[in-house]
Amino acid sequence: MIHKFTSKEIHFLKAESDEHPVQPPEIFFSDLLQTQTVQIKTLNDRLASTEIPGNDFICAIVQISEKAPERTKEKAKEIFEACFHSVLDKERGIWESLDDTAFAMVFWDYIKEENGSRLIGLLKEKISTALKTDILMGVATFPFHNFKKADILGNALKAIDHAAFFGSNHMIYFNAVSLNISGDRLYQLKHYDKAIQEYKKGLENDPRNINLINSLGVCYGVIGKIEQAQKEFTKAIAMNPVDVMVIYNIGLIHRINDDEDRAIIYLKKAHGIDQNVFEIELLLGHLLFKQKQWTRALPHLEAAGRLNPDAARAFRMKGEIFLDKLDKKDPRKAWAQFNKAVKLNPSDAVSLSGYAHSMALQKKNLKIALSFANKSVTLEPDNPLFCKRLKQIQKIYDQTVQEDTTKSA
Repeated sequence: MIHKFTSKEIHFLKAESDEHPVQPPEIFFSDLLQTQTVQIKTLNDRLASTEIPGNDFICAIVQISEKAPERTKEKAKEIFEACFHSVLDKERGIWESLDDTAFAMVFWDYIKEENGSRLIGLLKEKISTALKTDILMGVATFPFHNFKKADILGNALKAIDHAAFFGSNHMIYFNAVSLNISGDRLYQLKHYDKAIQEYKKGLENDPRNINLINSLGVCYGVIGKIEQAQKEFTKAIAMNPVDVMVIYNIGLIHRINDDEDRAIIYLKKAHGIDQNVFEIELLLGHLLFKQKQWTRALPHLEAAGRLNPDAARAFRMKGEIFLDKLDKKDPRKAWAQFNKAVKLNPSDAVSLSGYAHSMALQKKNLKIALSFANKSVTLEPDNPLFCKRLKQIQKIYDQTVQEDTTKSA
């Protein structure tokens, strides 16, 4: 699945953080790291002051399904505590409530990590059975790569966000994809510098992860660091020369740098790989339109309108082509396209003027045409084309009224 990330009118492409049909959660646990709630601070302080034999431990975040009945939610804390202590004694772990249905825990003193993982699975099963509902879990271990002890609770919060993408009954161990998701969330919150750091951490753990490299490039792109963005996209395309989102993003970088010819080359390559990406078709159609390659632009604009029926810009450009860009003009087809464009964007002066002109050429709905032409000039009073069309439509309208008056006399 491909998503667009925007900065003003710049649309980068970015893949889902995983190749499954997933949905992001409504609430992200990792947001707690930005607010540093009392519960998070308390557990981190307890963890810092606790002597852990061997220094190895596992941290997990547990959430009772939000779909569970209220009666079940009311029992959640009691059941969690009972299940926690049935698997681990007080000398082997600590826990805190994050809210009424979510809990954070840390435990240690297992022979191997596999043993710890089995205990986590057992605990999940016990809680789920006792409450008769789904259990979501995110798990992080220490030591793990170059993360510090104080990072592990945060890693578990990121892991449960990762797990939530797959539904209410999943468990995920923190990995590079968890960092990709965390970076995406920080991006959405406009914490761009923090997002960049998350992508970089992910790449330290998985240096050849194209999604992470592309994500880093996208983040650089939207904050205006175009050279760094291009460097990341170039790195990604060297790993996979047919990755459509990266090819598109490189094309977009060339467009930003006003090298439209090279942008078109990359966009055509992306189109050759996948003809079902809206942003590719729209931008390619737009650039060919700008270069006055009308007949070559049309198929891409048609595809953009098909892929996104709300794409007012695609319909507007098609209307302009049919109205006065082809040797054989077609006011009727132009009218149909401008009609869609105006419905989607009633304040677009170009569409309003084109719509009015296409009606006037057919001598249809002249009163409406005059109204739209007036509105286009109101929106852009210094546009000579709109003013010229308004005068022409006013003249045609006046003549028609006069003819009708003469006939009825």
